[in-house]
Amino acid sequence: MPTLEPESTLTDRYQTTVPETVRRALKLSKRDKIHYTIRLDGEVVLSRAAPPEDDDPVLGQFLHFLAQDMPSREGFFVPTVAETLGRAGRCAAQVLGMRTTMPAPCRWGTSLRKRTASSTPQRKG
Repeated sequence: MPTLEPESTLTDRYQTTVPETVRRALKLSKRDKIHYTIRLDGEVVLSRAAPPEDDDPVLGQFLHFLAQDMPSREGFFVPTVAETLGRAGRCAAQVLGMRTTMPAPCRWGTSLRKRTASSTPQRKG
């Protein structure tokens, strides 16, 4: 089997471009990590670094989907308990005269979620 021996040149900053034949052989993509093994005889072996164990290959695709989908559902999401308590804490701090990073003055009695006629409970009687 013939051996390919591609070369590349180091820049003044000790950077190089990985030749296309090496990228294809290692199945490298942009932002992939490269692993170097330095042997006792001075030979250096270049290989594709294994992804971290906690790296989920599907998670990135799912997060990309959410980033694309969420803007089309504006107003659909309700603040979490932590966000609500955080706002209440900032409001209490303003009432006590403490400085906060809250951009606008707190307005008591305003709902965090817009109510519609169908979401307002009806009284019987």
